[in-house]
Formats: sequence, structure tokens, C-alpha cells
Amino acid sequence: MPPFPMSSVQEARAALAERLRELRLDAGITGKELAARCGWSVAKSSRIENAHTAPSDADIRAWCVACGADGQAADLVAANRQADSMYVQWRRLQRTGMRHLQEASTPLYERTRLFRVYASHVVPGFLQTPGYATALMGTIAGFRGTPDDVSEAVDARMRRSRVVHEGDHRFATLVEENVLHHHVGDAEVMAGQLGALLASMALPSMSVGIIPAEAPREQIMWPLEQFTVFDDARIHVELLAARVTVTAPGELDIYLRAFARLTDLAVYGQAARTLIVKAIERLS
Repeated sequence: MPPFPMSSVQEARAALAERLRELRLDAGITGKELAARCGWSVAKSSRIENAHTAPSDADIRAWCVACGADGQAADLVAANRQADSMYVQWRRLQRTGMRHLQEASTPLYERTRLFRVYASHVVPGFLQTPGYATALMGTIAGFRGTPDDVSEAVDARMRRSRVVHEGDHRFATLVEENVLHHHVGDAEVMAGQLGALLASMALPSMSVGIIPAEAPREQIMWPLEQFTVFDDARIHVELLAARVTVTAPGELDIYLRAFARLTDLAVYGQAARTLIVKAIERLS
């Protein structure tokens, strides 16, 4: 991800304004002509194009029509809606602790029918054991200096994870092999977590693939940031400093294509179980 020298909202607005300006230039029309086609003042066009005024969804659609770029309207409208939440620092999300963040996302988990999860660093939250979640959240709270509500946050995460066993939900889960060997907690905690991961493979709603460390990377060149896809409509990407929310159709497509390629790299069934068992054996 690029650095964020100004606030996420300002940067998102500036990027959107630049895209709108490029549409006008590509169409070969002036700001005055665009304003006439849209039925508003030249000043409004200038304010939007210079990121001084946030456009409405209707403004964006009118702009695209005026520039003969109707096909780009959906992406730009999504980017406009995303501006306020596309990049949110963890310290802002967790300023009162981690319990609230778990509870706030529960409705999203409950209404999602298909989860696609790529885990490159830690076991996905909905498959974490209480011991693993406690060790992980304790480390996070210490590193980020957030209020220590780890016990309450773990309880909230366990309640949120009921979606694995309740309701009409399906889970396609990809885990990089290094996650199996990255110790979170002591050996007992890790053995319990890996055992739970093994057990989850028997759930009818769950598909678990392990991407071997030696898997060829010609199609997707390196392990990516951890991300979760919610019903092909929303993606949460986990960075060290922030969570990025992706909703723009074009960007969603990039992550979905990456997930499809990563799926091809993974092993399943007995081959996946063998990798997990080997990781457990290394703990002894």
C-alpha cells in the first residue's frame, strides 16, 4: 500500500477527483462544456474536479454520461461511497479496546452467506480457539497500546464465530503453510489451535486449503496481505497499521481473481491434513 500523507478521506476524494478530471480530458471537453451538459454551474464542476466538494452519486453518473463514460460510473460511485471508510487505522477502530470491533462486525458476519478467506499471517478469526485468540489479541493490545479488554474481546469473537456452526453460511478458507508454524501462544495453545483447524475440515460448510510453502508462484507471485471476502460485495484487507475496506467493483475483481489463483495453489483433504499434522508433530 502507498503511504498516506493526508487523511484517508482527503486522499480518496483527491483520487476520485483526478479520475473525474481524466474522464473530462479524455472526452476532449472543457469544464464549461461539461457543466452545460450536466445542467449545473461551472463553479460546481471546478469544485468537484479540485476535490473541494464531494460529488453525490447522481453527480458522478451525470459526469460519466457527459463524458461518454457510462461504463465507469459504477466503479466511481463505489469509490465515492467508500471514501470515508476505505482506510481506517487500527488505533481508531480499537481506541476503546477490541471487544467493540468484534461486536460491530457481527451483523456483517451473520448476513454473509459466502466467505472467502485468505490467511497469510494468522489463523482466520472464525476458526480461532479461545487460547489462540487470547494470545493473539494480547500481543496486538500490547503492540498497539490499546485498552486491555482481551478477555471480553475473545468472548465476543467466539460469539461471532458461531456463524461457522449456525445458519446458512459457507466458508472457503485458504491458509499459507507458514501460518501453521508461526507460534501464537505456547506449544499447548498452538497444538490446540492446529487440532481445531483439523476438526474444522469435517464441517459440511467449510472448505480448508493449505498453500504449501514450496508451491510455485508463477501465477500469483508472493503471499499477499490477509483478506476476507464477504459475498463478493465487500472485502476487508488487514494491514499492519490499518484495515482497508474494498467495495469498488474493479478492485473486488482483482482480489477475487487473486483468490481463485491462490485456490489453485492449495492442497486439500488428506494432503492438507498431512501438513497440519506435521506442524503439530513439530511442537513436541
